[in-house]
Amino acid sequence: MISLASRRVHYNTLSFRLTRAAHPSRSSPFSSSASAMRSLTAADLNPSVANVHYAVRGELAIKAEEHREKLAAGHKHLPFDKVISSNIGNPQQKGLDQPPLTFPRQVAALLEYPPLVDLVRGKWPQDVIDRAKELQEEIGSIGAYSHSKGVPLIRKSVAKFIQERDGYPSDPENIFLTTGASAGVSLILNVLITPNVTGVLIPIPQYPLYTATLAQFSGVPLPYHLSESDDWSTSLDEIRAALRKAEAHGSHVVPRALVVINPGNPTGAILDKRTMEDVVRLCEEHSLVLLADEVYQANLHRPDTHPFHSFKQVVRDLRSPVPLFSFHSISKGVFGECGRRGGYFECTNIPDDVRAVLYKMASVSLCPPLSGQVGVDCLVRPPKPGQPSYELYARETDAIHAALRHRTRLSAARLNALPGVSCVDSPGALYLYPKIELPQKAVEEAARQGKAPDALYALELLDATGICVVPGSGFGQKDGESHYRLTCLCPGVEEYVGKLESFHLKFLEKYGGL
Repeated sequence: MISLASRRVHYNTLSFRLTRAAHPSRSSPFSSSASAMRSLTAADLNPSVANVHYAVRGELAIKAEEHREKLAAGHKHLPFDKVISSNIGNPQQKGLDQPPLTFPRQVAALLEYPPLVDLVRGKWPQDVIDRAKELQEEIGSIGAYSHSKGVPLIRKSVAKFIQERDGYPSDPENIFLTTGASAGVSLILNVLITPNVTGVLIPIPQYPLYTATLAQFSGVPLPYHLSESDDWSTSLDEIRAALRKAEAHGSHVVPRALVVINPGNPTGAILDKRTMEDVVRLCEEHSLVLLADEVYQANLHRPDTHPFHSFKQVVRDLRSPVPLFSFHSISKGVFGECGRRGGYFECTNIPDDVRAVLYKMASVSLCPPLSGQVGVDCLVRPPKPGQPSYELYARETDAIHAALRHRTRLSAARLNALPGVSCVDSPGALYLYPKIELPQKAVEEAARQGKAPDALYALELLDATGICVVPGSGFGQKDGESHYRLTCLCPGVEEYVGKLESFHLKFLEKYGGL
């Protein structure tokens, strides 16, 4: 087996070579033309691809895998005995080990292998068997394609979930099931963007999906900064400043859409309803399409003081005509079913002819994975009080919420006690995004290595502790600042945070910061 170390390439570089192997005892009638054939190189590829960067699966993640391979091979020289992948919100990955919820897994099992029902009848809850039977009668085999927008019954369930959440009707025809929320975002941006003309307002810091997708489709990112001093709040002044900057730098860029991530990634901030109303009015004023990334809507650590409101509800409350796309996923919340790739988006105030274009483009991929669609059904139709599966479902979800809440609070408190660190105690999502003041010698060493200062910090953290985080430079930040994002998914949080504390103090000592 070839190790990662021997085949490692820089994560921002893509280079392919096609070579011709000549057989010494055989000639070919095509040998002369083949010898003149020019190799395929990176220069021949779509130039937009070179600008695609995705920090959460970048240099740090590659190096973490190298360390993991060395540990598996029995190397004893590393100063840690395990790699902790705190770089990505992937709850069920090995090492984080968030247990899957029983109800959706049992439903999925019966759909994967329907004869299993004869073995579990009387042993598994009846509502599991009933749900699987209902879905199987609608779907048939999950090995077959479905409707390109998703199974009609599941889209009806999504619409009912949205209606019960917001208090306003939802039409199943406005629902598109997708291969995770990311595929929905990509579809919408692909349709919206005129290359090198369409500007899209994105929050800074932002989830790298947005800058990567904009680069892929040659859209123009228009960054607006969130306010760290005000718990990462969304400022209308910052959005307006970004619009003015776009106008000042050339009339060829047309602002067309505004992205809001609520609850925030990487910040964990939750928008209050008044701010959301102001955002909707601003979109009306500037004819902006609103993209509401709401995949963390169930990750609320302080729901009494920081509740979640959907943009669909706010748009309907205001009777606003703003075009809105709202995204949700089974990857986050307490489900954590990232690998099943299930999600959806809802269209609000989107004309029929635009929806038809979206359907056409969705049809190119035929349909999202059926296992992900089944996951969406379980997300929006969980067991209800009085049903056989409810008691266990409630215990499991309550335990996950409690663990995330505890880890977030403890981590924020202890990070804030470190010299040169400030960290907003996130009320939502799965992350913390501490700001780090780095010594000048560290900044100079990073420059010597051609790296951002927080990337140097993150790489040294990985080499010293086995903890993989994402540097703030991968999410965007103000000039001269340094951050990193870590997940709050790690079990054994006291030991985990202890390693962060010990490393930080040693780093400061090494570079003259103490």
